[in-house]
Amino acid sequence: MTVCIISHPDCHLHVMPEIAGDEHPENSARIDAISNQLVSSGLDYVLMYRDGPQVTREQLERVHDSDYLDALAAKAPLDGFVEIGEDAFLSPQTLIAASRAAGSVVLGVDIVMQRLTKAVFANVRPPGHHAERKRAMGFCFYNNIAVGAAYALAEYALQRVAIVDFDVHHGNGTEDVFIDDPRVLFCSSFQDRLFPQTEITSHRTNFVATPLPAVTKGAQFRQAITDQWLPALADFNPQLIFISAGFDAHLLDDMSQVSLTEVDYQWVSEQLRSYMDSSDDCLGIVSALEGGYESGALARSAVAHIKALGKL
Repeated sequence: MTVCIISHPDCHLHVMPEIAGDEHPENSARIDAISNQLVSSGLDYVLMYRDGPQVTREQLERVHDSDYLDALAAKAPLDGFVEIGEDAFLSPQTLIAASRAAGSVVLGVDIVMQRLTKAVFANVRPPGHHAERKRAMGFCFYNNIAVGAAYALAEYALQRVAIVDFDVHHGNGTEDVFIDDPRVLFCSSFQDRLFPQTEITSHRTNFVATPLPAVTKGAQFRQAITDQWLPALADFNPQLIFISAGFDAHLLDDMSQVSLTEVDYQWVSEQLRSYMDSSDDCLGIVSALEGGYESGALARSAVAHIKALGKL
């Protein structure tokens, strides 16, 4: 089975300010590295490709406050940068890129629901999982995965969707958006006491927090997923799975101290694909890029993820 890769050239338009004279780690070379790795891996010829559309205001308002969206648009600069949240800077064309990123996840839902394929990967930026209902932060402006999940619930009348997030930082924005929505199972693994350092206070049965010690390696990560995520998925029985696919827990990525490799990302992706195959109700998987800032590790990990989702 093929995987659909969704992206758009506009995702290159967003820029972040340099840090100590060096290019910001969240830069457009990230999505290029993944694209180039797909070509060099030989997978390029067996994949389906689509351009991501711009997200609509209606789609955004399902997860973001209207005043927040208005404030983002009003603060967009004509040149330079405007800081609108912790580690969140608007540049002149940020919202164009963000619109394509969120719109790509929406298109991914349509592609799965129309039975064109069962697996989608949105190779997009800026990322989204830190964007809360009323706040931008952590490189994120629109919560791409949340927009897609809300779209699936509203437009296709789904009753149960799961969001799994293996970025090394907790997806506080996704939790904020769906905190009171029993139709959404949210599983988030993250390095404990790392940005955004949100207090995990929810005791809902449909929120699975998986904090990882800084010394975590592949075996401990796999055990946590096996013990916590897989039983939760089986109990919840989602009709669609969304993945916040962050690859910044890689041992070569200096964003954290967790030490995963591309083999671990392949493994967790295989588990999710295996669950989908075994379920009578799960229609497919829509995955979107979140973190991952060491280009080689990111590219290899993302391609391992894509191969596992498509059983390629």
